[in-house]
Amino acid sequence: MEPEELRARRAAAQHLSEPAAGAREAVGRLLAVQAQELRAARLAVRARTRGLTAGHIDGELSGGSLVVGWLLRGTLHLVRSEDYRWLLALTAPARLPANRRRLLQEGVPAAAAKRAVEVVREALAAEGPLTRPELGERLRAEGIRAEGQALPHLLMLVALRGLAVLGPVRDGRLAFALADDWLEPAAPVERDAALPELARRYLAGHGPATAADLARWAGLPLREARAGLAAVTQATAGTPPAPPPRLLPAFDPYMLGWKDRGFAVPPEQARRVHPGGGVLRAVATVGGQAAGTWTLRGGEVELQPFASFAPDDEAALAGEAEDVVRFLS
Repeated sequence: MEPEELRARRAAAQHLSEPAAGAREAVGRLLAVQAQELRAARLAVRARTRGLTAGHIDGELSGGSLVVGWLLRGTLHLVRSEDYRWLLALTAPARLPANRRRLLQEGVPAAAAKRAVEVVREALAAEGPLTRPELGERLRAEGIRAEGQALPHLLMLVALRGLAVLGPVRDGRLAFALADDWLEPAAPVERDAALPELARRYLAGHGPATAADLARWAGLPLREARAGLAAVTQATAGTPPAPPPRLLPAFDPYMLGWKDRGFAVPPEQARRVHPGGGVLRAVATVGGQAAGTWTLRGGEVELQPFASFAPDDEAALAGEAEDVVRFLS
């Protein structure tokens, strides 16, 4: 498939060509939006909707219709609440060994980690939602190491165990809540049924894609990605039009959804978009291809184009910049 067609199809699948009706529809189509930076996750939703504000996203979080947790590759992701439990059950087992190793590196032995899980569970049950710093205080009061990276990895363990989820927004910060208090009950989903559902939902927001793409995105073995995709069919409808210019945030799903982002990033500009160290910069796209990067300074968008924009594209990106400021305001 030619790169232009691939960009058009994938952008359309991600609601970058036609906006979603709202935040839940946008997140549901993508299935999971990387959210280690909450502002970036909010801006990813902005690029796929019209007229919302960051406050709308926070309202969905505080209302419980959207939640955040350590899913898929082990990074924080924003998902619809009804998708949380089955995604966690599908992907958490592969993340637990790495979590145990990291806690040992941070000076937290297994017994202390087990105690920390109970301390956090009891605190949330007694006090309701608490922020990361507040839970750090509760852990330190019990003599459990919560300095540096120990705290986030302890809280990750609690979440991977299915006991807590990030949902309520307090003073702009996500707070942890007991999963059983915050999420609706849901029957367990067998792994053999979850894999085709994962593949179907992934293709809805990322197709066309391969098993290697799905395995990389979900953090699953290639054999399981193949098994899931074998049970579903990829759509072959006509090629949609090229998407309009967009300002996508750091860690946007359009840059993270596949094993190779070469379809969207010119090879000669790859280091400007992905300089290394886990950094993936905010990009300006034209026709679904990265045409520059951008930052937000002093309440204004600053574009760093790779080359001069055509007048129409420049005007469209200026409109996008105004909308970013409006959305965050």
